[in-house]
Amino acid sequence: MGCGVGRGRRRFGKDPDDPRRFAQAAYYNTTGVPVDGTIRTRSKVAGHARFNSTGGFNPNYPQRMINRVFECGEPCVWQGQNKVMFKYMLTARREPDLFLVVARQSEIGRLHIGHSGWKSGDGLLISFSECGDEQECMLLLPAYDWIRSDVGTFVLQPVTGRPWIARLQLVA
Repeated sequence: MGCGVGRGRRRFGKDPDDPRRFAQAAYYNTTGVPVDGTIRTRSKVAGHARFNSTGGFNPNYPQRMINRVFECGEPCVWQGQNKVMFKYMLTARREPDLFLVVARQSEIGRLHIGHSGWKSGDGLLISFSECGDEQECMLLLPAYDWIRSDVGTFVLQPVTGRPWIARLQLVA
């Protein structure tokens, strides 16, 4: 999984008398872009990834989630937004079916989301934010799928010997 996504929010249990109210929080992450020095959601495609504290997510240590494998619910569209729920972190590292990938224009070039051929057929766009010359997208991609930008085609390559980690690589 690749992280470092733009905007996040959280939701705690609604019962203020519940002693586990904060321990059962849900955390949402989506895309965002710099606007006047602050990261803002400028959604062109709305959606988010949801992580539950009961599933192993600790907002005080987000780096513990990078390069980890999760059991996830099926991605869906609800109230016009793309959503995927990361239910819980798996204890054993193994090759995932899909990788959560975040791509920024500053790193891979300008994406032409919505145009034919900008991504491989199996990739699923979760969220896309854009403002001026800034873009960020969040996708679910299987290994070896690709996205295309003004710079070229980037293939999601698993790391040899560590198939739970993958990187976008520019191909000639």
